[in-house]
Amino acid sequence: MTESNGSDAPDRADHQTERVEQGADMPDWEKRFRAPRVSLPDWAEDAPDRSLFVSNATGTYELYAWDRATGEQRQVTDRPNGTTDGVLSPDGEWIWWFDDKDGDEFGVWRRQRFSGGEDELAAPGLDPSYPAGLALGRDGRTAVVGRSTDEDGTTIHLARTGEAPVEIYRHRESAGVGDLSHDGSLIAVEHTEHGDAMHSALRVLRPDGTTVAELDDTEGGTRELGLEVLGFAPVAGDTRLLIGHQRRGRWEPLVWDVATGEETDLALELPGDVSAEWCPDGTGLLVVHGFEARGELFRYDLAGRRLVEIPTPRGTVSGATARPDGSVEYLWSSAAQPPAVRSTAGGVVLDPPGMKSPGSVPVEDVWVEGPGGRIHALVQKPAGANGPLPTVFDIHGGPTWHDSDSFAAGPAAWVDHGYAVVRVNYRGSTGYGRAWTDALKHRVGLIELEDIAAVRQWAVASGLADPARLILTGGSWGGYLTLLGLGTQPEAWALGIAAVPVADYVTAYHDEMEALKAMDRTLLGGTPEEVPDRFEASSPLTYVDRVKAPVYISAGVNDPRCPIRQIENYVERLESRDAVHEVYRYDAGHGSLVVDERIKQVRLELDFASKHLPA
Repeated sequence: MTESNGSDAPDRADHQTERVEQGADMPDWEKRFRAPRVSLPDWAEDAPDRSLFVSNATGTYELYAWDRATGEQRQVTDRPNGTTDGVLSPDGEWIWWFDDKDGDEFGVWRRQRFSGGEDELAAPGLDPSYPAGLALGRDGRTAVVGRSTDEDGTTIHLARTGEAPVEIYRHRESAGVGDLSHDGSLIAVEHTEHGDAMHSALRVLRPDGTTVAELDDTEGGTRELGLEVLGFAPVAGDTRLLIGHQRRGRWEPLVWDVATGEETDLALELPGDVSAEWCPDGTGLLVVHGFEARGELFRYDLAGRRLVEIPTPRGTVSGATARPDGSVEYLWSSAAQPPAVRSTAGGVVLDPPGMKSPGSVPVEDVWVEGPGGRIHALVQKPAGANGPLPTVFDIHGGPTWHDSDSFAAGPAAWVDHGYAVVRVNYRGSTGYGRAWTDALKHRVGLIELEDIAAVRQWAVASGLADPARLILTGGSWGGYLTLLGLGTQPEAWALGIAAVPVADYVTAYHDEMEALKAMDRTLLGGTPEEVPDRFEASSPLTYVDRVKAPVYISAGVNDPRCPIRQIENYVERLESRDAVHEVYRYDAGHGSLVVDERIKQVRLELDFASKHLPA
């Protein structure tokens, strides 16, 4: 078993420089992880030349301030385990960032001036917690801060500079801050007081905590329909709130006037899930449409009720924002082409210096009939290769997530080493309608594995995959499905590689953060004490003695989502019968934001596969 070694920021930066200089001798798979990346820049509503983005340019993902007027870019945060959770205030004066300890996601908000200087406690008087949303006011002194703790559930506080924070919301079930209106008079909250953590209801509050309006499509938790806050109109005195709903079986936008109660159903004629954000003048929307693992952009004129497509290359739009000058900036990639921040005004908006990432092979779409309907899978294989090939089933996390035609360094690394890669958007995945996402309740894990088994049968029957050389792998929920699959389908898999997994569901429930406990109660229909049979049936620990394949497990010792104790319980059972396995523990939380650490993890996974199942 191996432990990671820490290092300080200057050493990391020096090491990154050395690696860039040696890029000619570096394998392509490593270059993809090490090449500098940037997120879609967020910009200040009242100071649009001021932006905030995330980059790994120093070898660790950190926050950066970007003054578009001068072109100056400045690193804001510098922490051993990285920082990605940051918000730019509407006036562009302050950058708020969440300060946790070693990736455990439990901490406080700090802030720093956009121009630089010392960090300060952003909301004095609030104890450390898990974050539950943040909204900053245009007055430069008001913040709405959501907090989650095991003791209190969710609380939301109004914090003003120079004043003690005031609690305006509290409930045992999970909730979060949605948005703060343009004039600061309305606060939108997403909550699950009805007990269904997968489907939120909405409440709009005044700053004193009194209720202005309610919208609940769940009917007290008896109907599985959710709502989400997309944002208040960016206009003074405007009481319109853009929300997402699922009333027609998929996510769609709707405009809700919280003062009058009027709802404007946009009824967009698009087949997939639709999200949106306001254009800066409030007269229209920027629409993001996701369908069958790809994304596209549209503008929607509210007065004329007209939808106009914004041309983008075939692939995935991971985020988009409408700028005051009428242009749209968006983060785009495909399985074959690395991500770039592009603009409808032309060209790449934010191009980080240094080594460029190599591309990879394109993805192929496969549709397989499964026990719950057609399953969409994405397939990549080495260029020119013919089957049957050693094949990696790389299972996504979530479970409410999906794999897409977007650039992913992990699958590309497997392809470089001679493996085919299959990614399955099993029942529980987003992007294929509400019924598909909600289908995994009560038989958690087992339903997803039925879909994975159907795609595995196709892969073998089609001649793509060698049935004797199949690897099951994934991270987080994908790691959970890996361990569960190795135990429930022991004859199907030659190797298992699980990163930050759920391994012992009962212990995981008792140790995990409160918001995830609520999600597990929704998925399984209660607590381990209330529905013990369901937890037992869905726990990898139940089947650990059936595992035949060599198992590799990596875990962050500070992980609040898939805590380390429940993984140790699983490992002890493997050890008790001398099962072939390796465990790698590292000093971080649910994954790592340090590039060297991530590369080390991938190299260990590739080495494990090469040792036990060479391509």
